Amino acid sequence: MRSFFVSLNSEFYKSRKTLAFWSAILLPLVICLLMSWGFISQAPKLANNSAQILWFRYFTAIFGVMGILLLPVLVIYNTYAVTNMEYKGDTWKSLFSLPLPKLSIYASKYVYIVFLTFITMLLFAVFIILTGHGIQLIKSELKFGEYNPNQILFRSFSKLFLSSIGIISIQFLMNLMWNDFLKPFGIGFLFTIMGIITANVGWKYVDYLPYAYPNLAVRNIMQTKGDFNKMLIFDQPIYNSLIYGIIVFIIGYFMLAKKTIK
Repeated sequence: MRSFFVSLNSEFYKSRKTLAFWSAILLPLVICLLMSWGFISQAPKLANNSAQILWFRYFTAIFGVMGILLLPVLVIYNTYAVTNMEYKGDTWKSLFSLPLPKLSIYASKYVYIVFLTFITMLLFAVFIILTGHGIQLIKSELKFGEYNPNQILFRSFSKLFLSSIGIISIQFLMNLMWNDFLKPFGIGFLFTIMGIITANVGWKYVDYLPYAYPNLAVRNIMQTKGDFNKMLIFDQPIYNSLIYGIIVFIIGYFMLAKKTIK
């Protein structure tokens, strides 16, 4: 366990100045600020909505953009950025020559990617709450303060985070197999488009396509129409995402264990 935390700490120090690390923090902030500006500019048209509806419209506008396209693309980039640090510096061989188990090195990289995704989802929930109340300070006619959205926001972004686990494992495996950007990104982006299309047309086998799970999570939230009690964190796509994540993670480790590092 100690070797795992040593490896995980190393991942943080290697990536703390990279775009992957800062995008996990700045992306939620920028999107929330842009969306809040839109709500401020449209305040007269929104003033008649109840606080619950205001939160629902504000939250789902951000949630939809993030879940349908940005989350898969962010995962694709983050997995590439974390693994590419070793390819770029040609340090895989020296990394595996350290007195650390391969499993610790492999797991620490995977967990770090999961951590970056989790931080992004957490910050989205936090910044939505802060900017929502900030909108009311600027436009008092928008009564955001009359409803508490905290529980549903954290539940929704937890669901979106869990929906990405399968994608993380698949992209991580592809980036271990290939040291270039184009193959993992091209395949991942193609599957993301497939996920959007198959989710929108209601393909009967969409529950078996991991890249569709964020989209399905968004659709599940949208269908509540503001009645957040109807939303379940765990449904079949989420269970499938976790199953894909575990199975592909195990496959990836055995592939790496047998791989000859040049």
